[in-house]
Amino acid sequence: MVRRREEVTGVLLVGGASRRFGSPKALARFQGELLGERAHRLLAEAFDRVLAVGKTRDGLALPFEVVDDGSDVRAPIVGLVAALRHADTDVCVVLPTDMPLVSAELLRRLAAEVEGHDAAVPPTGPLPGAYRKSALPVLERRLAAGELALYRALEELDMCVVQTDEDELRNVNTPADLA
Repeated sequence: MVRRREEVTGVLLVGGASRRFGSPKALARFQGELLGERAHRLLAEAFDRVLAVGKTRDGLALPFEVVDDGSDVRAPIVGLVAALRHADTDVCVVLPTDMPLVSAELLRRLAAEVEGHDAAVPPTGPLPGAYRKSALPVLERRLAAGELALYRALEELDMCVVQTDEDELRNVNTPADLA
């Protein structure tokens, strides 16, 4: 089933610690564009609604609003929980700011494949991924228990795996990865 653009919220995660990178990844440049801007533009290309989630206290100079995730913890599960709570759609397609090669087509496929499941993810792991609000109880419980590994939460969810080109899923961990 192909979901209509307006039935999905595209979610950009910008609250990472960037320990290996050394500075906020959302503000790093890739092919002349900030990673945060690039990811936000890609989500807007795929879906009518886009929500950026992170730490407002970081004060990132981005050209869009960032919704505070309400936690001191820096982990993708925190942003995902906040996004599912804030979104007014049942489905959120979540993209971390550090995956500049992901396509809008993959994001739309994830949204379509989550039908009948709690989550739809590529074989490499939980992000990018499509998550339904039905995943929220498991994610909230794990977060409250300090179990921050999102990939481990997938073990408790009804999920499907969406095949894709692994090159598209390359993420940026160091400034050298931007080359």
